Amino acid sequence: MPENNEMSRVSQKKNQKKKNGTRKKVPKKKKSNKSLFKKILIGLAALIILALVSGAGLFAYYASSAPEISVEDIVDSPNTVYYDPDGNEIYSSGEERELIEASEIPQVLVDAVLSIEDQRFYNHIGVDPIRIAGAVLANVTDGFGSEGGSTITQQLIKLSKFSTKKEDQTIKRKAQEAWLALKLEQEFSKEQILTFYINKVYMSDNQYGMGTASKHYFDKPASELELHEAALLAGMSQAPNAYNPYTNPERAKERRDTVLYMMFENEKISEEEMKTAREIPITEGLAEKDDKSADVMVIDNYLETVIEEVREKTGLDPQTAGLKIYTNIDMDAQKQVYEVLNSDEYNIFPNDEMQTAVTVVDPKTGQLKAIGGSRKAEGQLSFNHASDPKQIGSTIKPLTTYGPAIEYLKYSTHHQVVDEPTNYSTGKKINNWDRDYEGQISMRRALVDSRNVPTYKIFKDVGKQNTQQFMENIGLGNYRGKANGEGINESDSISGELTPIELAGSYAAFANGGEYTEPYTVSKIVTADGEEIDLTPSTNKAMSDYTAYMVTDMLKDVVNVEFTSQTVNIPGLIQAGKTGTSNYSADEIAQNNIPDGAVPDSTFVGYTTNYSVAVWTGYVNRTQEGHWLSFDDGTREIPRLVYREVMAYLAESVENRDWSKPNSVVEVAVEKGSNPAALPGPSTPSSEKVTELFVRGTEPTKVSTTFDKDLTAPTGLTASYDAEADEVIINWDAYSLEGDGDVTYELKIGDQTATTGDLGYVVQDPPEGTMNITLKVKARGKTSPGASASVTVPPSGEDEESSEEESDGDESESSSEESSSSESESSQSSSSQSQESSSSSSESSASEAQSSSSSASETEDEDDEDE
Repeated sequence: MPENNEMSRVSQKKNQKKKNGTRKKVPKKKKSNKSLFKKILIGLAALIILALVSGAGLFAYYASSAPEISVEDIVDSPNTVYYDPDGNEIYSSGEERELIEASEIPQVLVDAVLSIEDQRFYNHIGVDPIRIAGAVLANVTDGFGSEGGSTITQQLIKLSKFSTKKEDQTIKRKAQEAWLALKLEQEFSKEQILTFYINKVYMSDNQYGMGTASKHYFDKPASELELHEAALLAGMSQAPNAYNPYTNPERAKERRDTVLYMMFENEKISEEEMKTAREIPITEGLAEKDDKSADVMVIDNYLETVIEEVREKTGLDPQTAGLKIYTNIDMDAQKQVYEVLNSDEYNIFPNDEMQTAVTVVDPKTGQLKAIGGSRKAEGQLSFNHASDPKQIGSTIKPLTTYGPAIEYLKYSTHHQVVDEPTNYSTGKKINNWDRDYEGQISMRRALVDSRNVPTYKIFKDVGKQNTQQFMENIGLGNYRGKANGEGINESDSISGELTPIELAGSYAAFANGGEYTEPYTVSKIVTADGEEIDLTPSTNKAMSDYTAYMVTDMLKDVVNVEFTSQTVNIPGLIQAGKTGTSNYSADEIAQNNIPDGAVPDSTFVGYTTNYSVAVWTGYVNRTQEGHWLSFDDGTREIPRLVYREVMAYLAESVENRDWSKPNSVVEVAVEKGSNPAALPGPSTPSSEKVTELFVRGTEPTKVSTTFDKDLTAPTGLTASYDAEADEVIINWDAYSLEGDGDVTYELKIGDQTATTGDLGYVVQDPPEGTMNITLKVKARGKTSPGASASVTVPPSGEDEESSEEESDGDESESSSEESSSSESESSQSSSSQSQESSSSSSESSASEAQSSSSSASETEDEDDEDE
């Protein structure tokens, strides 16, 4: 039975234990779940208490350093006045402020403001723990920054005492805001605080306070606002420029409708009222925009740069601090920049979406004279492309490569470098813009034609450490590199990323003989209590005068070459400059069907002794259909057209002078292509002489003998008669010329003479009889001995093979009257040797050319630069 079997097994186990010895069983001690849970609770409570104590301590520490806030800070927003260099007022923030009393604020505006900004306003003490908890939860679930926890009281503190910039919203600043908000609630009533806020908030278009905004946008006092108008004003305070009904009507309506919905949710209006107000067009009742607002837009980008500069250098906020700010603006230049970018008069831009940035710097002082940071801007203080890093292409080359090469290696403008297939150290191929290679060329040629391979080779000679030092000297010490953000990279030799302000400022050092001043918009400010703060930066020697002059001399050639001069040439103006383009990645091209030759960015920077001007052009959404630049439609040339219109205007009012060559630079005529550089010899033809610049003490002293050598006779001359075509066909080998120089061939055929650069010649309908042919080479102003051949043309109708004689340089048959037999034999021997050498050289040259051609056809579509 099963039970008996089970008992049997148990008995067997007991017996087995007896055999093995008796074992004492120790019962296991059970863990107490209650004890473990209790420990966890105690630990959590301790952590919470520690966090609260630490938080309270940190809050107390930050609060103790909070600034004092006065009634004047809250009630008044003293105007900040901006002046030009002559002391003329050009702008005043909040100059038309209209304060309203609590009794003048309609209930509909109060309901709208509280519904969207602070529904628990009448229930909290300045800070709202429930609102903060809700903000934390929303940020955890929807992402950081999705919702704020500030009350209207805290926002009033921020508007009165602190910066409203997002990056300034630190824990310390939040703690100080909260502490001051608690204090403010103890001193003023809710009604007073709400009135302060409504009178304080910025409302776009240089309007401060909702009373002022009511007059500006609706031409009526706040007391007469209707529901849809009050909702619009209440919603604007969060992002005034974004919700400006003049410039962003769609976004303004969306925001207004959100406020109306929140008023309904907060039971301030009925559903029917909400729906009726939502149906009203955003433009209904909107006042016609006055011309003054348009005038302010002319200087808007400049003012934005001023505000950022003052904040960065002093920590003061021009929008709230009541400052007197003395700027460096040239109002005439600023107006010209604005007109070129925004009016239809110049007809430069294809549409309103294309963006651009223009910066004008005085090289002698570093002062920023004009700034164009956007086109067709939507409201004041809109995005400023002039202070935003842009891909600037080849305009980086003088900064990372050519300037350092002259400064630290003392390279001459003649320095020779070989343009040939080359890779980065990673193995990635480097392409020139034309997918071709030019062989040995000068540094001047490499920069003027913006050739990438020679530039990279020179960059490698310079070394990253020298480049980094040079960049630091011209105000670019924080340059993080285009490729990986970790400093100078190999690819930064041929393309880079800078703000247009930085670009104009760095090139200004070349224009100013090597002296650099950081570009700046503000010379000084005077605070509300009368303290004067000088913001003029110091000037430093960024590079030797020979570096500045020699780079400038090469860049003068850039603006004079046909390709560039067509767009930037200004009659009578001596100027230097550089073009630059960036490129799409292979993935961008493949994913967005971007056409061949299209680029996302185009840049030009040019300068004279008086101004340095940088222009960038591109689109915000660079891969969107049609948002690229091309030569086909002329959009790649737009930066040059903008530059010309701006620089031509600037040059009208100043004396246009050339740069004076410093004593540290020597101008020397050298033999073209000589390596190392050599002075022309007595036989060097004028076509082979070129004038280049050298740092004094490095100029050549050796005289070239390349052109002193006599030319040898050409080789491989053959002549044959083609009876069917009735023509004589003449061919010869390519002449091998040591060094550079053009070669032409002179043929004497009977009594006729012909000159050609080809390696063959055809005589059609030749006369009957024997035709004597002599071939000579002309090069470097000299003529070689002749090689000769003859061919017999049979009489018409005779079926006879053509007679052919070949010569390897023997001239005895054609010039027996000019030399003796022994001289002829000597000439024949010498010519024969020359033919063999020339033939070998020609075959080698042809092989190299074929290899180069094959290699060029395999280039990748990356790292191309402008022409």
